[in-house]
Amino acid sequence: MQNRRRRIAVTVTTATAALTAATLATAPAAPAAPTAPVAAAPAAAGEAATALAQRLGSRTAGAYLQDGRLVVTVTTAQAAQAVRAAGAVPKTVARSGADLQKVMAALKRDATVPGTAWAVDPAANQVVLTMDGTVKGSRLGKVRAAAAKHGAAVRTEKVAGAFRTFTLGGEAIRTGGSRCSLGFNVRSGSTYYFVTAGHCTNIGTTWTDSSGRTLGRTYASSFPGNDYGVVRYTSTPADTRGAVSLYGSGTRDITAAGNATVGQTVYRSGSTTGLRSGRVTALNQTVNYAEGSVSGLIRTTVCAQPGDSGGSLFAGSTALGLTSGGSGNCTTGGTTFFQPVTEVLSRYGLSVY
Repeated sequence: MQNRRRRIAVTVTTATAALTAATLATAPAAPAAPTAPVAAAPAAAGEAATALAQRLGSRTAGAYLQDGRLVVTVTTAQAAQAVRAAGAVPKTVARSGADLQKVMAALKRDATVPGTAWAVDPAANQVVLTMDGTVKGSRLGKVRAAAAKHGAAVRTEKVAGAFRTFTLGGEAIRTGGSRCSLGFNVRSGSTYYFVTAGHCTNIGTTWTDSSGRTLGRTYASSFPGNDYGVVRYTSTPADTRGAVSLYGSGTRDITAAGNATVGQTVYRSGSTTGLRSGRVTALNQTVNYAEGSVSGLIRTTVCAQPGDSGGSLFAGSTALGLTSGGSGNCTTGGTTFFQPVTEVLSRYGLSVY
C-alpha cells in the first residue's frame, strides 16, 4: 500500500475486523488455498432463485443448488409448474416459507442470546438453530426449550468457540487505531466510495492507508441489525478497475453484484489467509453477536481468521458479500457469515465497477 494503485488492489480483499479463532466442533479439515476461480457467470442461479422467490411468495421455502441445477422448494402443484416453466427443479415440502418465518420470529423472541444463530436449510425444510461454545447453563436451557416448541421444524447444532467480530492493530485501512480492510470499490456517478463491514465503520470517521495517507471519511454505517459501512474517497482513486486480489494468481475484475444461492461455490480473498473457497449453506441468517443481532446474512463454509473480516465474497466476476463474523480458522475449518453486498448498494444507489 505504498501508492494509490497498490492500495486499491490490496485493500479490496479483506478486513481485520474479524472472527474468533475457535473451531467448528464437526467441521472437516479446511482445504488448501484454491486455485484461481474461473470467470464463470454464477449470478444466473441467484437471480433466478430471487425472481422465483418473489413470484411464489410463501409457496416456496427457499432454493438451493444440487448437482449444478437450481432446486426450488414448493408447497403447491401450481408453484411446481411455475418452477418447471422457469427451468428449475421443484421439490415439494411440508413447511411453507411463511411457516418457517413464523418459527424464526419465535426464535427471535425466545432464543435471542449472544452466541445463537438461525437460518432456513431449504434442502431439509427446517430452521437450523446454532449455538456456539458460550451458550451454557440457564441460557442453554432457554434456547433448547425454545427450539423444542417447534418439534421437527427446528434442528439444533453446537459449534466450538464464539461468534464474534473484533479489530486488531495493523496495516490495510485504518481508523481510530484499529485495522479493517475494504470489501469492494463502488461509485455513484463520478463519486467514488468503498464498502466494508459496519462494525469497522462504527469505530471511526477518517480512514487512512498503512502509510498514513488519508483515503476518505465514513459516509454511512449500519451495525448491528446490518453489517455494512460506506466510506467516501477524498479524491478519485487512480485505479478505477475495482479488482479483487487472488493472492498469487493475479486479480479478478468485479463487474456486477448479485445474490448468493445455497449450494453455490464462492470465494473469499483475505489478507490473513489469502484466497479461500467454500459453499453457501444458508441465506437470511440471523447471528446474535455480543454487540447485538445481525440478520439477513449469508452463511458459508469458507474459513476465515482474524484479519479477514470486512473483505470480499465473490463468485466469478460477481460481488456477493462482505465478511461479517463467525467461528473457526483455516486449519480445521469453520463457519463464516457475510453481509449481502446488494443491500448496501441498493440503499445508497451505488454500483460496483
